[in-house]
Amino acid sequence: MLLPPENARFVTGPVPPLLLLGAAPFHAALPVLADGPDGKMPICAGWTLVPSLIMCVVDGPGEAGCVIPTLTSPGDPEEAAYIDAWCAEAAEAGGAVVVSLDAMPEQVDWAEVFGGDAARGGFVALAALA
Repeated sequence: MLLPPENARFVTGPVPPLLLLGAAPFHAALPVLADGPDGKMPICAGWTLVPSLIMCVVDGPGEAGCVIPTLTSPGDPEEAAYIDAWCAEAAEAGGAVVVSLDAMPEQVDWAEVFGGDAARGGFVALAALA
């Protein structure tokens, strides 16, 4: 399934990087963020991530997953550099934290995202590509 780019935000800086999704069709299939062992970020077992400059694939068990167009303005070198940096951070970390919300907020309140029980997700490892 294709997830519109306006329903995804690629956040650099934290280690590992973060992918925030809104209205993802597989939202309920991800673990509740607050359910990690000992209060730690849950690992999304059975999920993989394939980041690239053109698209990002989040693949889950069964039919869960999506393709997100990453470079939405091909002529924008700043956007290309940002997406490239996000992909490099994900590669270095071996994956990214994928956080799913019911809808993409206008303003992200990170304390609410990570402090409430509406967010789902966790660490998603990079897919092993041959």
